[in-house]
Amino acid sequence: MPRAVIAALTAALASALLTGCAASDWSAPHPAPTAVGEPAVGFAPATTPSPEATVDPAPGSWNAVHPSPGMRAALVSAGHDGPTKALVAAVVAWADAEDVELRIVKADDDLVGGIVTAMRLNPDLVVSVGNDLVDPLATVTANHLDQQFLIVGAEVAEPTANVTAVDWAGASFRGEGLGMSSRYDPRSFTAERCGRGIRAGVAAVLTGMTGVVLWLR
Repeated sequence: MPRAVIAALTAALASALLTGCAASDWSAPHPAPTAVGEPAVGFAPATTPSPEATVDPAPGSWNAVHPSPGMRAALVSAGHDGPTKALVAAVVAWADAEDVELRIVKADDDLVGGIVTAMRLNPDLVVSVGNDLVDPLATVTANHLDQQFLIVGAEVAEPTANVTAVDWAGASFRGEGLGMSSRYDPRSFTAERCGRGIRAGVAAVLTGMTGVVLWLR
């Protein structure tokens, strides 16, 4: 990766962390975020999808959906591999573009503890990136149904209604017990693909289509 790109990503991450520290007091109540704009036809199926269903939204059908001002998101990540770094960069870029208050939690040394720390920040949404977090999420999320979670680039095997995931050909890790998908391809985690993943996932959460897996074409 060119040094200029690495420097830009480092600056963006530092900016996001500083912004999180200087942001409003997250312990104070605030209005729940809502969707600004509506998804296009083809984003959601004609009938309400069943829990754990896989939804195949039309490409770009989420583009007009944005979070209302003041949304709070906690990004919890684990891993130093290329896909995880690409996903972190995409989430930071999304938060910056949408004026979302973002706080970042690195969970490499304590996976469950990192998830709990992210929840204790009292965010509107916990975004998870990194395959190492999948198994801990499967344990934690079912016991915290009042907290919305979004997993980008992976999924839990049996999601509860508060867990939404975004996958595509080349992603879809579901936990150690199931092994890595034969279609897993780190090269599929491009900046463009990861950016679409976070935007499509947030659109699903904001419009109430949660507990499903979005499969991006």
